[in-house]
Amino acid sequence: LFAGVCCCCAALRPRYKRLVDNIFPEDPKDGLVKADMEKLTFYAVSAPEKLDRIGAYLAERLSRDVVRHRYGYVLIAMEALDQLLMACHSQSIKPFVESFLHMVAKLLESGEPKLQVLGTNSFVKFANIEEDTPSYHRRYDFFVSRFSAMCHSCDHDPEIQTEIRIAGIRGIQGVVRKTVNDELRATIWEPQHMDKIVPSLLFNMQKIEDIDSRIGPPSSPTGGEKEENPALLAENCFRELLGRATYGNMNNAVRPVFAHLDHHRLWDPNEFAVSCFKIIMYSIQAQYSHHVIQEILGHLDVRKRDSPRVRAGIIQVLLEAVAIAAKGSIGPTVLEVFNTLLKHLRISVDCELGDRRSAAGSATFSTSSKESDERIVQNAIIQTIGFFGSNLPDYQRSEIMMFIMGKVPVLGTTSQSLDTSHLGDLGTRRIQIMLLRSLLMVTSGYKATTITNALPPPFLDPLLSPSLMEDSELRQLVLEILHNLIDRHDNRAKLRGIRIIPDVSDLKIKRDKISRQDVSFMKKHGQQLYRHIYLGCKEEDNVQKNFELLFTSLALTTIELANEEVVIDLIRLAIALQDVAIINEDNLPMFNRCGVMALVAAYLNFLSQMIAVPAFCQHVSKVIETRSLEASYFLPETIFKDKCNLPKSLEKHEKDLFFLTNKIAESLGGSGYSVERLSVPYVPQVTDEDRLSRRKSIVDTVSIQVDILPGNNTDDKVDNTEEITFEALKKAIDNNGLEEQEKEKRRLVIEKFQKAPFEEIAAQCETKANLLHDRLAQILELTIRPPPSPSGTMTITAGHAHYQSVPVYEMKFPDLCVY
Repeated sequence: LFAGVCCCCAALRPRYKRLVDNIFPEDPKDGLVKADMEKLTFYAVSAPEKLDRIGAYLAERLSRDVVRHRYGYVLIAMEALDQLLMACHSQSIKPFVESFLHMVAKLLESGEPKLQVLGTNSFVKFANIEEDTPSYHRRYDFFVSRFSAMCHSCDHDPEIQTEIRIAGIRGIQGVVRKTVNDELRATIWEPQHMDKIVPSLLFNMQKIEDIDSRIGPPSSPTGGEKEENPALLAENCFRELLGRATYGNMNNAVRPVFAHLDHHRLWDPNEFAVSCFKIIMYSIQAQYSHHVIQEILGHLDVRKRDSPRVRAGIIQVLLEAVAIAAKGSIGPTVLEVFNTLLKHLRISVDCELGDRRSAAGSATFSTSSKESDERIVQNAIIQTIGFFGSNLPDYQRSEIMMFIMGKVPVLGTTSQSLDTSHLGDLGTRRIQIMLLRSLLMVTSGYKATTITNALPPPFLDPLLSPSLMEDSELRQLVLEILHNLIDRHDNRAKLRGIRIIPDVSDLKIKRDKISRQDVSFMKKHGQQLYRHIYLGCKEEDNVQKNFELLFTSLALTTIELANEEVVIDLIRLAIALQDVAIINEDNLPMFNRCGVMALVAAYLNFLSQMIAVPAFCQHVSKVIETRSLEASYFLPETIFKDKCNLPKSLEKHEKDLFFLTNKIAESLGGSGYSVERLSVPYVPQVTDEDRLSRRKSIVDTVSIQVDILPGNNTDDKVDNTEEITFEALKKAIDNNGLEEQEKEKRRLVIEKFQKAPFEEIAAQCETKANLLHDRLAQILELTIRPPPSPSGTMTITAGHAHYQSVPVYEMKFPDLCVY
């Protein structure tokens, strides 16, 4: 009777329940009953409205079997669910999916690793199914949390630990794939989800042994190896996640990376951080690269008070990111990158000097260690600036050169945008050196079509200012930057080192005919370049490298910018430098004087072979040969040796050891050169740069100051019968230049032109010009003989005003006072 009742009850049960019950065998080891599973599948497809009930009943049985630890039946239930999901794609599948996800959640919540893996596998199969219509109510918050927790499994059994972690990573990958294909995919990019997903992947990626082998673009899956290695699987999932990121959610995916690196202190050492951001930069779409750079810059600002090594690690990551982004689209972050880096450069210098002051009484080791760490930060910043700048297009690189140059602080001014007022002279010098080093890297490899593009006036003037400062390292950096900009044919390496080159043709120097734009540049700014080379040779702290760079500057100017007129100017400059060493008005050490003589010899030897005038080459070769026999310390190969016997004086040397202007003029005149200007000694101009660079004296560079006095001063009159020439004027200045009265007059003239209002100076100049016109008219009337052709020119300089060169005639000046 009881059996009959049971059979009757079973017959009265709904068909879907009977079909579901039939798929479970008596012994779970036999597995799913395939024939009955086919009947259940056919019924579900034929009556899709029953799917939700089928799913609910399967979920009920699975929950009961999980509680009773009947894991065999659990496996059968999940297999049936998987087959139903693959077979049914109707509108009614939505409720069935809810039951399915509920069963998967039950498995993931269980403490049994096999059930967690089983639930994960089912979820991954579900994630790969493309549903016909989107679900507007389904959320995966639980699965994100649970899969992320599985990624951090710490089971005592290594094999089980690896198995659970792999399941967690695959689950996250399934969630990502399912959500990004859904119309509500934006939910997965919310910060509360990314803060769980990204650190879970990074936690497993840290186990990668060979990081450098996977820093490039994503590679194709290799099958079993990737499925068995949590690190490789996590990296693959991380790449896939970033590859699906869009403009609006990119930042949410990147910010958790910083939190993970901070929490686990992975900035020092930063190998893992570098590898992470290389993966990020290669995985995201190229047009979003600037988002990552902005995030790195922002994090650098947040961690600006951290230890130097942490900041250096972040900057190194920025360098690697910039190296990749510079090849594609970098967006609007160009100036932001440089501005932020320069700000942190100032912060680093401030920290270095602050540590030095505060640790004055502490252990030497501690102080030097802190300074060394800050130097690491500064070098990292310079490398980043240089690398980023050198990879920019030429038009952007020019802007960056101007931008960096505008940040270089100049002593005596307060208009610079990079505040260094609180750093003092030492800190300002450090900033100057590092900014110039950055600029040197930016200009490396820069090839401008014309020199005007490479050295525009707004850039040239501030660049040359540090070349007048009393710091040999600053002057060296300025010259090296000039070389980068002037050398457009890569000849600098062939000219490295200062030496007497036996045959310049062996260097195979490349050069083009000087363009019209370059000729115009030299007419406008050539004197400015000559002046800085001239004054650079007169610095007492010059070492061998300074002379080498000065020689290279002269040689590159000859190669790239020299026409016939420039050649004459360069020869005048070389002879003026020789006079500096011989006369020694600046009281230079003997090494510097001999170094200047060696520089002139090396350059004239190079120039004579470049212009290929036989008589000129013969004169230069003869002087060099004589020096090698009688005064080898005038040659670079000798004077720059470690042990060189220096002479006690240069006044007693014979003229055969010097390059003579008259012989050079004679040799060049025979080859068609216009040599009239060779008889006019080179005199540098005076500009504001002398004041801004804190040179010892402005008056020292004033060669001739002419002031026309309204009254007659019998003490200062020049005899009417005396013939006035340039040499006479020079002799008069040398004899009277040391008198206090003369110095005071010159100082007043300079000060007046510096500080007086423009209207007052203009009015006085007009008055004196009229007076000069009247006096010259009187002189011409008293002249005994008519003036011949001009024998030279004289430059009249007063303060900062530079008047046009006027001819010097062989005539008598009855009433002209010279100061």
